Amino acid sequence: DSMEAPPVTMMPVTGGTINMMEYLLQGSVLDHSLESLIHRLRGLCDNMEPETFLDHEMVFLLKGQQASPFVLRARRSMDRGGAPWHLRYLGQPEMGDKNRHALVRNCVDIATSENLTDFLMEMGFRMDHEFVAKGHLFRKGIMKIMVYKIFRILVPGNTDSTEALSLSYLVELSVVAPAGQDMVSDDMRNFAEQLKPLVHLEKIDPKRL
Repeated sequence: DSMEAPPVTMMPVTGGTINMMEYLLQGSVLDHSLESLIHRLRGLCDNMEPETFLDHEMVFLLKGQQASPFVLRARRSMDRGGAPWHLRYLGQPEMGDKNRHALVRNCVDIATSENLTDFLMEMGFRMDHEFVAKGHLFRKGIMKIMVYKIFRILVPGNTDSTEALSLSYLVELSVVAPAGQDMVSDDMRNFAEQLKPLVHLEKIDPKRL
């Protein structure tokens, strides 16, 4: 059945479902500092050995009447056979709240069937760009810490043909929680303090990137 994947509504998800938010802090470390950071995270996090991941992500746009296009992200694990595609919607960051230590945005994440990318194309989406992300995932309570490198795909659709985008690793500290759980940003700030001076995690506005 080609319609296994629930269609994604074009409106923010409210009503029957809990409105989930992503709280995010970001930074980066140069390649030569990676080992020190991994060592520090091993000491601070729940699982001594981090999970490793190798993911392929495709970013799709749907241009409508509104000024900015609607963006959906399709991601799949390349190193775990049979892993489902994940469809992710990230809303615009809630700006202007200086009291929160983290960037906050609406977040919807669903596992879907194999034919996700075909489905998006049929819905009128166009692929904007794709990349491979390779790295380590640590957990500390409900916090997720990802340390990863982004690789550009040289031949469209061929994930074997890649090159590193930079001489650094991205570091992301994130929590997905129901709207209004702003205490989590305090926990995130405290955790981020323990990673200095190895990495400075900040509230970064994606529009600056």
